[in-house]
Amino acid sequence: MQAAILNKQVNPDEIKSVISSRMDAACFSAWISPMGFNVYGDVLELCAPNQFTADFISMTYMGVLNAVAAEYGLGVRVVVAHGAPAMRKTANDNNTQTYSGPAEKNNAGDFDSFIASEENAFVLSACKKMAAGAATFSPLFIYGPAGCGKTVLAGAINGASNGRVVMMSGAMFVAEFARALHDRTIFAFKDYCRNCDTFILDDVQVLAGKRATCEEFLQLIIDLRAAGKNVVLTSNAAPGNLTGFDRRAQSLFASGLVADVVAPTRAVRREIFARAGLDSKLADTIAGRVTADGHVISGVVNKIRAYTEIMGECVNETIVEKLLADTLKKSKSPIVMVKSMCEKLGVSYDAVCGSGRARALVLARQMMMVVLKNVTGLSLAEIGEYVGGRDHATVMYGIDRIEKLLTSDLVMSATIAEMIEEYK
Repeated sequence: MQAAILNKQVNPDEIKSVISSRMDAACFSAWISPMGFNVYGDVLELCAPNQFTADFISMTYMGVLNAVAAEYGLGVRVVVAHGAPAMRKTANDNNTQTYSGPAEKNNAGDFDSFIASEENAFVLSACKKMAAGAATFSPLFIYGPAGCGKTVLAGAINGASNGRVVMMSGAMFVAEFARALHDRTIFAFKDYCRNCDTFILDDVQVLAGKRATCEEFLQLIIDLRAAGKNVVLTSNAAPGNLTGFDRRAQSLFASGLVADVVAPTRAVRREIFARAGLDSKLADTIAGRVTADGHVISGVVNKIRAYTEIMGECVNETIVEKLLADTLKKSKSPIVMVKSMCEKLGVSYDAVCGSGRARALVLARQMMMVVLKNVTGLSLAEIGEYVGGRDHATVMYGIDRIEKLLTSDLVMSATIAEMIEEYK
């Protein structure tokens, strides 16, 4: 009997056919069929395309492979293809695996939709350079708080780039990677992500703590960079401040160009509302009473446009107060502002309104004058009334003194800028 077995003509294709009959068709098609089958002496050698496949097959299907090979008097050895001697050419994984990407949403935008403040001029220029294919850096890592416009910039790069662009959210990449593993189409998924000129991942922080997904993504970045492709990442924190990622991941994210996006300033908010059809005065008023969160601002714009379309009339200040009552910050009176600034500057309201001439007290009083001048429409005499009944000349002198100090005192400058932004 044994002699009869050994005298059988050993045909790799026949062995492959027998293995196919003893496995689930989908599993065979995804994992075994793409491999090269060779017989060397008394060993059946299977050539896997990479180490991941070799390890997976050795752990999962070695029982079936050994059983079939034993019928031909052979042992089984699984090797990585590039190490196999005299390996015959086999079909690439993608010829037997297919992967259809997620339904693509219309996430391509344009740079005109992003209204840039002076603080965002650098990141906007970097994005335009990346979209034009003239960037010498990759990945471009864009970070900033929620609602600052990171996704808008990513979509603008998508819309302005030449060649094939793959854009995914972090959650989508995690889901698609898991689906590809489940469907045994992981190599087709890899090819799908790599077969592009620009790869964009929005909200990379979602990958935190997902070890296998993160490892796959890091390898994707390395492969794309090696091929001279562009990579764009967005996140809510700078690479060094991301939690759930090891040092290797953080350093790779920071290896290209890191640029931050600041939240919409009052000037940007005013421009957004003006584009929504509000007159300049009303746009400025709303801009001062809406938080610097792009998502909230977008909701306000949608509400204004919906009202105009449904009701057939333009909004005015009265309508805005009612329409946006749940969104607008309540206006602060000058006296409320002064009392609030007293707390911030560590002086008492009674002392500010009194006749005290201590240096620290006078300085705080004069800083309040500057803030009131910038955030209210009060005259100098009216400002003086709110800080203890000072006259016009005293207020003018105080404001002039502080404005001169601002050029050299960075701490004072930052403090006043912060209060101006808060009370606008």
